[in-house]
Amino acid sequence: MSSSSGAPGLGRRERLVLVLIASLLAAAVLWLRGGLQPQAPLEALARRSPELSVALADGRPTLVEFYADWCEACRTMAPAMQSVESGYRGRLDVVLLNVDNPRWEPELERFAVNGIPQLELFDGRGDTVGRSIGVRSQPELLALAEALVTDQPLPQLAGVGAVSPLAGGEAGIEAGGTGTMAGPRSHG
Repeated sequence: MSSSSGAPGLGRRERLVLVLIASLLAAAVLWLRGGLQPQAPLEALARRSPELSVALADGRPTLVEFYADWCEACRTMAPAMQSVESGYRGRLDVVLLNVDNPRWEPELERFAVNGIPQLELFDGRGDTVGRSIGVRSQPELLALAEALVTDQPLPQLAGVGAVSPLAGGEAGIEAGGTGTMAGPRSHG
């Protein structure tokens, strides 16, 4: 006896087993991903992030973070980045680029990313004005954002510097840098 409501050739018991297995698999995927909510706040920031080309052309300063989901420093800095993004919304673009996404390989090379988190800082014309390497506290990120929004010099913080187009690559490297770069996934 064949029924038009089920899979061909499967009895009621087999369909029930398949539904149970599918339900268990769906529950396992949700559990492994941390539930229905995205990983807060790094994943939420990345999902709201505008495209880099759009951000650099819209007349607002831009703060770009190169990050990875597995990077503890990036995850530690994420709540402060979220605070900057929400506090400066409409005045500053915050763009997140995952170093593990092959789509961003040209940007990794262009900006000589050799460790994460790495921030690239742009003025409202889309010109590079500086770089920050390493984890930043909320006050430091707010100071960087305020300098960008008010078109003021960047604060003097360890690991923050201007970039020079003469130092290497289109975006250059930190002023005074050596130009020798390791891969962005090389830190532990």
